Amino acid sequence: MLFTACSLISVSAGAQSAILEGERFHPTTGEHGMVATSHYLASQIAHDVMENGGNAVDAAVTAGFALAVAQPRSGNIGGGGFMLISDENSGDVVAIDYREKAPAAATETMFQNADGEVVPERSRFTHNAAGVPGTVAGLSLALERYGTLTLADALAPAIKLADDGFIIPPRFAEGLEQSQDRLKQWDSTRKVFYKPDGSLYHAGERFRQPELAATLRRIAELGPREFYEGETAQLIADEMAAHGGLMSAEDLAAYHPSIREPVHGRYRGYDVYAMSPPSSGGAHIVQILNILEGYDIHAMGFNSARTIHLMSEAMKRAYADRAEYLGDTDFVDVPLEGIVSKDYANELRDGIDLERATPSQEIAAGDPLPYESNETTHFSIADDSGLAVSNTYTLNFSYGSGIVVDGAGFLLNNEMDDFSAKTGTPNAYGLIGGEANRIEPEKRMLSSMTPTIVQKDGKNFLVTGSPGGSRIITTTLQVVMNVIDHGMNIQSAVSAPRIHHQWLPDEIRVEDGISPDTLALLEAMGHTVSQQDAMGAAQSIRIEDDGTFTGGADPRRSTSSALGL
Repeated sequence: MLFTACSLISVSAGAQSAILEGERFHPTTGEHGMVATSHYLASQIAHDVMENGGNAVDAAVTAGFALAVAQPRSGNIGGGGFMLISDENSGDVVAIDYREKAPAAATETMFQNADGEVVPERSRFTHNAAGVPGTVAGLSLALERYGTLTLADALAPAIKLADDGFIIPPRFAEGLEQSQDRLKQWDSTRKVFYKPDGSLYHAGERFRQPELAATLRRIAELGPREFYEGETAQLIADEMAAHGGLMSAEDLAAYHPSIREPVHGRYRGYDVYAMSPPSSGGAHIVQILNILEGYDIHAMGFNSARTIHLMSEAMKRAYADRAEYLGDTDFVDVPLEGIVSKDYANELRDGIDLERATPSQEIAAGDPLPYESNETTHFSIADDSGLAVSNTYTLNFSYGSGIVVDGAGFLLNNEMDDFSAKTGTPNAYGLIGGEANRIEPEKRMLSSMTPTIVQKDGKNFLVTGSPGGSRIITTTLQVVMNVIDHGMNIQSAVSAPRIHHQWLPDEIRVEDGISPDTLALLEAMGHTVSQQDAMGAAQSIRIEDDGTFTGGADPRRSTSSALGL
C-alpha cells in the first residue's frame, strides 16, 4: 500500500491535533509523559516507574535493564551505547558515552593472519570480538546524576523478570532459530537459550534466566562497580582466560563512561541535539539537515522524486566525510565544527545538481567505515517535569558474539568488528575501514547510533533515534524531517516509508511503499534504486505546544510499544 497524501495533513497546536480525523496513523497520547520502547514489557515497566513518581531518567534506566532481560538479542548489559538527556529546567542537554572500549592488549593487526590478511570470524565470533562493556556503568551514571531511584529499585523489575520469566513472543523465537548455528557453539550459551532436552524455545513458552537474575541482584546489592571489579568481573575475566580472550580484570576495572557535549545544530528554527563522536550520528544528521535547509522540502512534497533526489545527494556527501574524518575524539582529531557549519553546507549544496545524480566516485576519495547491525535497540522517554531521554545501545550483531559469560547469564558484544581490522578490507557488511577507526588499546570504536532530541523555543519537542546500522542516521533524519518539513504526527512520521544512501555502494535503498513512478523518475535522473527490507525501528515522542505527549511505536518491530501517562 502506498503512503498517500492523506497522511500528510499538517497538525495544529490543539490538544487533540495528533488524532484529527483523516490521519492514517494515530499516535498514543498522554498528559504527563510518554514511553516508547522496542518491547512492550519494557514499556510497561518504564510506564509504571513514572506513574509511581519516578522521572524520565528513572524510567529510562529501568527500561534499559528490563530490555537486557526481555530482548537479549539486542538489549544488554554486555554491550554499550549512548544516552542523551535534556532538562528544560536547567537548559542542559548532556550526552553520556558508554560505548565499549578495546582491551589494553588490543593491537591494530589482531584480526589478521601471519600474511596480513583479515580473518573475519576473529572479530565477530570469538572472545576477542568483545569490547569492554559499558552499559552497567552508563545507565548507573545517568541514574546517579539525573534520576531519583536507587540502583536497586531500578534493577528490581529486571531481576523479577529474569527470575519469573516471560512468555516468548514470535519475534524472540524467530531470532533464536535464525541464530541457532552460532548460539549452539558454546556450552554457556546453550545453557541459557536451549531447553534441558537440547531443543530451542518456542513462542508461547516461558523463558527464565536465573544466572542473569543473580548477576543483576549482585549489581543491585553492591553497586555498578560490582560488574567491573566484583564477582561478575571475575566471571568475565575467567571466561576470557579460558578461551584466549584479551580482555582482563584490569580492563574492566579501568572502564568508565564519559560525559560529552552533544552535537548541536539549527534546522528551520528548531534546535537539534544528537550524539557526538565516537558516534558519527550527530555530526552527520546536522550536516545533512544543514544542506537540505537550503531547499523548500515541504513544497517539493513527501517522498517525491525531487525530495528523495536531494536527500540522497546530501546523504552521499555526509557519508563520504564520515569515512574520511570520524573516529574516537580521544584518539583522533575530528573537524566537527567544520562538518556541522552552515558555510560548509552551503559549499556542499553548490555541488548538487537539481536534475542529475552525482556519481559517488566524483564526490570524494575514501571508503565507508564499519557500522552496527540491525539488532540495536532504541527507546525514547519524556515526562512533564521537563526531562527527556533518548537512548540507543547494542551488542552489534543479533546476540552479539553469541557467547554467554559462563555463570553470569549475559551475552558478550562483538563490537570489535566495528573497528577497521585493516584499512581497505571490508567488514561484515561489505564496507571498507579507514585509518581514523583503526584498532588501538582503550579506544572506542566508531558508531552510527544517533539518539536525538529536538527542542522548540527551549522546550523539548521531539525525542527520537533508531537501530539499523549505517541506516540509523538516515532513519532518524527522516523522522525529524517528516515532523518539521511535512507536518506529520509522530506515528505517521515513524511509519512512513524510508530511503537511504550511504555514498558507497552508489545506490538509493528504498522500502516498499514508494510509487513505482517516483522510482522511475529517480532512475531517469541517474540514480540506481534498490528496493530492500524495512529499515530501522524509530521509537519516538513528540510533545505538542499544549504539553500533550504523543508517542509513535515503530511497526517495523512487532514488539514495539508506546504508552502514555
